[in-house]
Formats: sequence, C-alpha cells, structure tokens
Amino acid sequence: MRKQVFGRRLKRDANERKALFSGLISAMILKGKITTTEQKAKSIKGDLEKLVTKAKRGESSRLILKKSLKPFEIDRMINDIAPVFKDRNGGYTRLIKTGRRFGDNASTAILEWVDLEKIQEKDKSKKDAKIASKKAKKQVKKPETKRRLSLKKPTISKSSKSTDKEKK
Repeated sequence: MRKQVFGRRLKRDANERKALFSGLISAMILKGKITTTEQKAKSIKGDLEKLVTKAKRGESSRLILKKSLKPFEIDRMINDIAPVFKDRNGGYTRLIKTGRRFGDNASTAILEWVDLEKIQEKDKSKKDAKIASKKAKKQVKKPETKRRLSLKKPTISKSSKSTDKEKK
C-alpha cells in the first residue's frame, strides 16, 4: 500500500528522477514545447506551473528560482514567460496526447505553454532587435589609428632572390 506517497517513480531512483525532471523543465523553458511520454509530462506539469507563479512576482523571485533553475533559465522565465501570464491565475501549460510510440508502445504527449505564440513573438522581436543593434555597430566606422612601424628586418622571398641572381 502506498499511503501518503506523492509523485511518480518512473522506474528511477530519487537522483535519476530529479535529473530527469530538471532536464525536462529546462527544455520546456528554453524551447516552449516538448514531446515526451504522457506520464513524464504529467509529472513536471505541476512543477512548471509553480515556477511560473513564482516568476510572476518579478525580480524578487530570483533567489527562490535559483534553487531549481540555471541563471539563463531564470532570466528567460522572469523576462519572457512570466509577463505573458501576468493576468492568468493558473493553467499555464497544455498537455496534448499524441498517441503511442512505435518502438515501445508508450503513450506520448506534447507539453506546451498555453500562450506559446505570444512567447515566440516576444523572442522573435528580441532577436530582431539584437540583429539590428549588431548591424548598427558594424556601420559605425572606427577612427583610423596610426600604425606602429615594425622593427623586424624585411624578409626576402625566394622568388626575389632568384631574379636578383639572374640579373647579375
């Protein structure tokens, strides 16, 4: 009997489960959409929802998120994902069942953000702004600086030696 035992084991020990869930959560944050087994998706769905709720508090939630996310994931969560869901009180993710996998007949599902289009638009606008700033930097001409004279002796190439001998 499993009394008061919470969570799915997924035939893994505690460290393996923690690593698996961490990898799935980071993939979901960075890509916005993942395809995995239905059981794994259901296992991380609650954790993702809690992370978004914490990230909605803003910059003050960095220390709380630091325990479970990497720095670039925290930035993405606070700056890109949480603002999209500021008016929503829950239900940030969507689970779409996609059938059974051919190899092992496992039921698969797609886990994605509910407002995935808004998040992708935000990412696209950021990338466009980055590209525009890079182009602007390239167009700015740097002032010419004086070149230092090299103190090395000039080297004579083999081809110039042979022509000198021929002339003599």
